[in-house]
Amino acid sequence: MSELTDEMKAKIREHFGHYPTKQAITLPALHMVQDAKRCVSNKAIEEIADMLELAPSQINDTLSFYGYFRTEDAPTGEKRVWICRSLPCMLRGGEELLAELCERWGIQPGQTTADGKVTLELAECLGACDGAPCMLLGDELSLRMTADSVEEHVKG
Repeated sequence: MSELTDEMKAKIREHFGHYPTKQAITLPALHMVQDAKRCVSNKAIEEIADMLELAPSQINDTLSFYGYFRTEDAPTGEKRVWICRSLPCMLRGGEELLAELCERWGIQPGQTTADGKVTLELAECLGACDGAPCMLLGDELSLRMTADSVEEHVKG
């Protein structure tokens, strides 16, 4: 049984004419799988490699380079909370925010809550230093966060 749905395969094929090489489609393909399945399995790596006429190791090299992608050994929760760890965020309470979330949720950065709802991640910089400490949840950037406001966003 295929790990990639017919729809995912069709979307990957749609990229063929938009990139100079099939290898350049690696990132969009990995994003499709990560977004749909919350992780990228070894089977998905093999299927992407086959479609792009690459070795699975080439796909895995790209996957392992970026902290965004998770393997089947460590899938993400339903929601991923990225807390900025840049110097401005740390100076404005980011370290305390992170510590409070770890305590409340009983996890460390990179881990998922026992109920599978939230994965806590560290972001090197979210580019919103004037609103430190900041958080990324899905595609939504939120500024001047507290542990309470993070939890409100996660519940919302």
